[in-house]
Amino acid sequence: MKIGLFDSGSGGLSVLHEAFHMLPDEEFIFYADTDHVPYGIKKPEEIIEFTTEIIGFLIKQGAEVVIIACNTATSVAVEKVRKLYHIPIIGMEPAVKPAVNNRRSKRVMVMATPVTIRENKLKSLIDKVDTDHICDLLPMPRLVKFAENEMFEDPDVYEYLEEQFSSYDLSKYSELVLGCTHFNYFKPCYRKFFEPDTEFIDGNKGTIKNLASKMGLAISSEDRRVYFESVDDMMKKSNCTYYASGRKVTDEKALGRIMRLHNRLEDVREY
Repeated sequence: MKIGLFDSGSGGLSVLHEAFHMLPDEEFIFYADTDHVPYGIKKPEEIIEFTTEIIGFLIKQGAEVVIIACNTATSVAVEKVRKLYHIPIIGMEPAVKPAVNNRRSKRVMVMATPVTIRENKLKSLIDKVDTDHICDLLPMPRLVKFAENEMFEDPDVYEYLEEQFSSYDLSKYSELVLGCTHFNYFKPCYRKFFEPDTEFIDGNKGTIKNLASKMGLAISSEDRRVYFESVDDMMKKSNCTYYASGRKVTDEKALGRIMRLHNRLEDVREY
């Protein structure tokens, strides 16, 4: 089955990387909207326009199902584009429910982009599952740019996190919800600030499980490492075609960047 995924940039690779683990025999198309990254500070009508065009493009490339591998685009556009296209469209959902269920009498911090926090989708989810009012929302817009620039453990990242976390007693949190697919790259950085037993939870596995259930796909039970030694190794081991805002990615430098991002995601996967 040919599965399309897209994001404003590199964040959606974290969803694709999980798909490599869970659905290794499927074919993928990944579209990074690099001309318009980041979505998290864009107007809703812009995000809807980008999302509509990208899904149309992915369908033309043969996608039989599309994952909106972007929490922001899901929040703003998923209900609208589902009415426009005949194929299944699967969105991201911040893992607030499992975080609340697992919280061990402590609080839950939910990090997301400003747009995701403003939109009704996340608010409705929290209203539904957070009956004890233990979730705190924290916008983290600069993490997207740090990720796009591969500044994963740069001093500027730690300075930014320290600034953003400064008004919170982080010892009170047992769960940190990563409500943007770009945020997965920074798990080692969060670990410097939170208690050792704080869980970092994202919606990636849940999204792939949802995809598999909807499309009747078998999830692999094999526990394997998805790490690439070279661009050739990546292209041989993973059945994926990459696009950057509609342009097929073929040059060695751009593919090398994608390979580095996949390897980073593998290195931080179990944090």
